[in-house]
Amino acid sequence: MSTLVIATEPALLIARHGSTWSVEERLKGESPECLAVDFEKPGRMYCGTWGHGLWRSDDAGRTWNPVGAGIAHDEITAVAVSPSERGIVYAGTEPSAVFRSENGGETWHELSGLLALPSSRSWSFPPRPETHHVRWIETDPAAAGRVFVAIEAGALVRTLDGGQTWLDRVREGPFDTHTAATHRLAPGRVYAAAGDGYFETSDAGESWASQVEGLRHDYLVGVAVDPADPDGVIVSAAPGPFVAYSPRRAEAYIYRKTARRSFQRAMEGLPEGRGTIASRFATPGEAGVMYAANNHGVFLTPDAGRSWTALEIPWPNGAFAQGVEALVCLPD
Repeated sequence: MSTLVIATEPALLIARHGSTWSVEERLKGESPECLAVDFEKPGRMYCGTWGHGLWRSDDAGRTWNPVGAGIAHDEITAVAVSPSERGIVYAGTEPSAVFRSENGGETWHELSGLLALPSSRSWSFPPRPETHHVRWIETDPAAAGRVFVAIEAGALVRTLDGGQTWLDRVREGPFDTHTAATHRLAPGRVYAAAGDGYFETSDAGESWASQVEGLRHDYLVGVAVDPADPDGVIVSAAPGPFVAYSPRRAEAYIYRKTARRSFQRAMEGLPEGRGTIASRFATPGEAGVMYAANNHGVFLTPDAGRSWTALEIPWPNGAFAQGVEALVCLPD
């Protein structure tokens, strides 16, 4: 069983499984916002915070140290480790900017070409229209230097050379991507869960197709893909943004699709959609195995979303009262 790490606004929750589950709280008061794991360095992961910069752990989350010399903003909204370039890490911020580190997060430099893209003039985050931020960074395991960056809201853009040059959004691409995924068995394929629906590209972002057949709720937050099957996709979906994130008025669902079937609800073993926020997902690399975290806890599927089981983890009281920001799992 993997170690699970969940970012919530009050603290980072780390659930470890021995003979039973135990939970640690880390980075209390630092407003954890986003997470990334470096699978090439056992125990190393990064946590971006809202207003307190970027942090790194080298011992599976037991201790944390601030890193980020050169990152100009303290609101870290996305972080990603390149699986195809040793030591390369990317961080995104509010206001929108992307920074790159070539030494495991010790020092950073800004990839300033991002803000020269024509679409940047129209980027705007609806609740605070005077600003915008990097919502997600997806590094492509199939091509070193190919990185997809989601701006909330306004564009899913990309670089093919590690940020030296940038390509703007394409006309049919997603406008408000919240999460993106790639797959080692499907080079060039990218999956995007967006506020304007679900999108896929098979040519590394040159063209996109909206695939919403079967989705009764089209505000998407999370996406994950079966590590053994690039056609096995799950998403978390809600009627709109106001019910996707707030536990007090939540309503969200999980859907799954395969190569032969369009999206269908995949709620067996999960709480009712009403009262549930949009789940965040993580995959440990095993065929069919995925985790989902929401305001009711963490759930495990062994069969790519066909069925789910609640994990009996002793979370602190009120741990998810303000929702869930991010979920990752560390290998055993």
